Amino acid sequence: MIATLYLELRDWDAVRDKILSDNLLQTRTFETSKRLCREIISRLKKLSSPELNFLVHANFQEQAYLLWIAVCRRYKFIEDFAIEVLRERYLSLKTDLRHEDFDSFFNKKAEWHNELDQIRPATRNKLRQVMFKILHEADLLTTNNTINAAMLSPGLLETIHHGNRRDALTFPAVESDLRTVAQ
Repeated sequence: MIATLYLELRDWDAVRDKILSDNLLQTRTFETSKRLCREIISRLKKLSSPELNFLVHANFQEQAYLLWIAVCRRYKFIEDFAIEVLRERYLSLKTDLRHEDFDSFFNKKAEWHNELDQIRPATRNKLRQVMFKILHEADLLTTNNTINAAMLSPGLLETIHHGNRRDALTFPAVESDLRTVAQ
């Protein structure tokens, strides 16, 4: 709905104003609506106009994958996790993703990013919980935390091919499945 609204208005500020004034997210409070709107728009802004157009017309799975790309573009930490942990586990035939995998990744990143050492354990646990929730919603992880191979359609591959080719590496897929992107 928000992508469609942007394609009509071509102005993210106008989109935000419309969402908030009409309570299009149907939240109970204005503050919740503002927070959700800000987060959704920050992710959608990472998609190009052709990608937003594809999103509006795509099937549910393609939408989930494109929104996964938007999240990865928005949050470098998630992109790195997707490439360095999710994809690597899949390629090495380790099809499960455990909380310990997230913790290990977090600890490695903390060695290079001191700000991660400042995060409280409760916040770290929440980050892990949100990461796994996003992976489930993108259908990249099953309910029992088994990694789902991504099946990117030719149309989606073509759409993201025009963006950053690194985007395809955020998916658990073998190189031959991503061939269109590499060409």
